[in-house]
Amino acid sequence: MTQSPDERISTDTRNRLGDVTICRNCGVETVDSPPPVCPICEDERQWMPKTGQEWVRRSELETEGHRIVVDEREPGLFGLHVEPHVGIGQTCYLAQTEAGNLLFDVPQYIDTEAVAAISALGGIAAIAPSHPHMFGMQLEWSAAFDDAPVFVCAADADWVQRAGPVIKFYDEEVAPLPGTGLRRVGGHFRGSAVATWPGPDGRGVMFSGDSIGPVARSGWVTFMRSFPNYLPLSGAVVRRIAASVADLDFDRMYGNFG
Repeated sequence: MTQSPDERISTDTRNRLGDVTICRNCGVETVDSPPPVCPICEDERQWMPKTGQEWVRRSELETEGHRIVVDEREPGLFGLHVEPHVGIGQTCYLAQTEAGNLLFDVPQYIDTEAVAAISALGGIAAIAPSHPHMFGMQLEWSAAFDDAPVFVCAADADWVQRAGPVIKFYDEEVAPLPGTGLRRVGGHFRGSAVATWPGPDGRGVMFSGDSIGPVARSGWVTFMRSFPNYLPLSGAVVRRIAASVADLDFDRMYGNFG
């Protein structure tokens, strides 16, 4: 029996998707034999549920009915988030370029429908998490898109819970794709990074992760060591972060939550 293109994509993708284990609380993938406690959640910038550590398989999340929702934020830019909520609940961004698409920050779930939806938008040529809380299922997303390189700041290398050859460490700056950039600004994590993309109007877009938090509808931004635990950064660190992006040309900013 002849398969349709959609059926072939689904079959090929399902064969590539692994049944990876993630921390249910933060959504970051780990090794097949995970540690007793997730190091990312044990850290003061995150938190551990009163019910304790819970590891969950990708297949379990699929059975529970989780899915990736994709919505257009502006021409050439799409937000990705998981419904129902799992992990931290971040919004990740797919930015289209002539050289391929950049995925900035990584969803904590993936399935065949998500891969088909992103394939229809041009796939993924490079992946760039802003910091360890946003690693998500980065190796699974890479594997689903021809082993797309995953750019991780070397200052956060020790936080990588699941290693692989597709991870490319950089020090201060790197261009994942022509016309895009990653820059280490620190603060939230030593390797916290922001990304830039020209945008359809050429005026410049910054993806700020948790490094610089846009405050909805106010025009202000905030700088935190921990958002869930309300731990602020010092004034000196805030000034350093602000100075580190002062030369970047951008018109608007997208954070992890809007």
